[in-house]
Amino acid sequence: MALHLGVALFGFAGLFGKWIAWDPVAIVLGRTTVAAIVLAFVVRYRKGALSLPSWATIPNGVILAVHWIAFFTAIKVSTVAIGLLGYASFPMFVPLLERTMLGIPMRRGEMAKAALVALGLILLVPEFTWESHTVRGLAWGVLSGFTFALMTVRTRKLSPDRWSSEMALWQNAIAALCVVPVVIWHGGLGGPVTSHTLLLVVLLGVFCTALAHTLFIASLARLSAATVAVVAALEPVYGILLAVWLLREVPDLRTIAGATLLVTAAILASRRAHAMPMG
Repeated sequence: MALHLGVALFGFAGLFGKWIAWDPVAIVLGRTTVAAIVLAFVVRYRKGALSLPSWATIPNGVILAVHWIAFFTAIKVSTVAIGLLGYASFPMFVPLLERTMLGIPMRRGEMAKAALVALGLILLVPEFTWESHTVRGLAWGVLSGFTFALMTVRTRKLSPDRWSSEMALWQNAIAALCVVPVVIWHGGLGGPVTSHTLLLVVLLGVFCTALAHTLFIASLARLSAATVAVVAALEPVYGILLAVWLLREVPDLRTIAGATLLVTAAILASRRAHAMPMG
């Protein structure tokens, strides 16, 4: 339940990419800063002190920054549906990364499911040209998916030894530090700073980042990265339904066909998923 709620909140975050009229890097800065502040209070209250991050946590913060920049860029240049479906490619990368980083053998069926994901992505493309908003959105979405897969496998390796809120705190803080120079180099946030915009940033940071990230990391202490990948692959379903309801972004038949293949791959993978004992 914690994993599904976290994934639903991640999907909801995609809508903020349309609502907040800032550059993607600025949105990531606002999101991670708010999340880090909230999580710092939570960890301080529950543990009584803040521990410094381990060296292994630092790369995760960098990866998280790249993931979210790619995620919001995908949504800015295309639609919520395309951005989320590009991100949904990340279960295709998890088995390869698990084999490389954790030594987990790859099953034959994993390659078939990866091919199904690839076919779903191809169906989404109306024309293979970089001028296409769909192609650019998918490219950024797939980058978002790869970096999320990398962070998932790394977090799975680290989570038994770290408290979930504390790990989420430092990953967000490091991500915020990574994007500050980029925002300064761009010369600002790229949009107006109003009370409405700041409220959206706070909501994004508290619920769709601090809470969602903590729930996601906590689930990795009990579930394999492959299992988490299956549930997280449903993020586009949550996000697309919310976009239809709140943004009136109704996907076309091509998008629905591609989404069907992606979700089918997730369902097939779930038949092989299993829970793991706590470390």
